[in-house]
Amino acid sequence: MTTAPETSRRQKREAAASSNGKAARSRNGNGTKRTNRAKSEARLGWLIAGPAFFIMLAVTAYPIAQAIYDSLFSFRLTSPDDRSFVFLQNYLTILSDTEVFWSALGVTVLVTVVTVAVELVLGFGLALVMHKALLRIRGALRTAILVPYGIITVVSAFAWYYMFDINSGFVNNWFGWVPGIDSDLDWFANFGTAITVIMASEIWKTTPFIALLLLAGLAQVPDELVEAAKVDGASWRQQMTRVILPNMKAAIMVAVLFRALDAFRIFDNVFIMTNGAAGTEVLSLLAYRTSIGRLEIGLGSAVSVILFICVLLICFIAIKFFKVDLASGTDAKGGK
Repeated sequence: MTTAPETSRRQKREAAASSNGKAARSRNGNGTKRTNRAKSEARLGWLIAGPAFFIMLAVTAYPIAQAIYDSLFSFRLTSPDDRSFVFLQNYLTILSDTEVFWSALGVTVLVTVVTVAVELVLGFGLALVMHKALLRIRGALRTAILVPYGIITVVSAFAWYYMFDINSGFVNNWFGWVPGIDSDLDWFANFGTAITVIMASEIWKTTPFIALLLLAGLAQVPDELVEAAKVDGASWRQQMTRVILPNMKAAIMVAVLFRALDAFRIFDNVFIMTNGAAGTEVLSLLAYRTSIGRLEIGLGSAVSVILFICVLLICFIAIKFFKVDLASGTDAKGGK
């Protein structure tokens, strides 16, 4: 015989199960609507960005194909008719050159890792400052922070070169009180100081770019989540690690990916400051010196193709590491 309390508990369980079923059906219905909306937005995105995408593809496809084709031949620009098909011999020659190629690759990776890591930290700090700034000074503050990024890279590189040059620079005189710095210090004479100046100029120039991207990510973080975390007693660190940063994952990925690709192709700063001296040669400069300086079109094209493959590899690693669906701004697994 069933008692009244047992009957009441059974009815409550049945009501809860029925409510959960309705909620699940409601979620499935909303999910279908979101899927249709996502498809519609994807079609609209292709209509808007499609023409530009195909134009860029048409402009870049031919040079890439030409570089791949030229890398399979051995010939100099001074005698274009005297060429021989060597297949992958140019790649084997480059990859077996430890002193030149692998050294340039190591310097390129060093510059990329250090500059992107420092810029990500500094850029996030600047983004927080711009995001929290008072309305009356917000515009002026953002303009001041973004000024370095608006300067042409060549102009910025020359400015940093003349700042640290032993003849025309003022750094040695102004900072002579710092241990290790004196009037006779030639910043571009050895690898350590030269690569430091190169990376510092790169960080100064492009940190505002990362700050701008991260500022857009901060603007997408719902204020309700931050307020809820404060009400729950979360510390500033907990708010950052559990609320703000997870919701900025897509913006962080875009910032890191764009800057890593740009830093890996660094050329102007190295060419102007050292021209590859003191062991500061990078892959882009190696491709330039091989193709333009030595007129070895086959070898130079092979270096360019390897650089292109490295860029593709960076894209693949970044996308696999962050696992973000950029179309929706969520994790690839479906969560925020």
